[in-house]
Amino acid sequence: MDFILSILYHAIQVYQTILVIHIIMSWFPQVQQSSFGRFIGRIAEPYLEPFRRIIPSIGMFDFSPIVALITLQFAMRGIFALSTYF
Repeated sequence: MDFILSILYHAIQVYQTILVIHIIMSWFPQVQQSSFGRFIGRIAEPYLEPFRRIIPSIGMFDFSPIVALITLQFAMRGIFALSTYF
């Protein structure tokens, strides 16, 4: 059980990194339109879309990625708590 929780914990860490890359690439439209940018977008957007529907943009600022990252942090803490329990 600990092995599965460890893999899940590391997968969430990798996904957080992908989200951060996606957020940074949104500041550079030419990078976002590259093949790498589209690949990262296909991975990140399905997770970010529900947050964007719930949290409206304020002006030109989109706070949904921050809430998405915080949600992943809570998931990681929950996995860590489970791994110490088992």
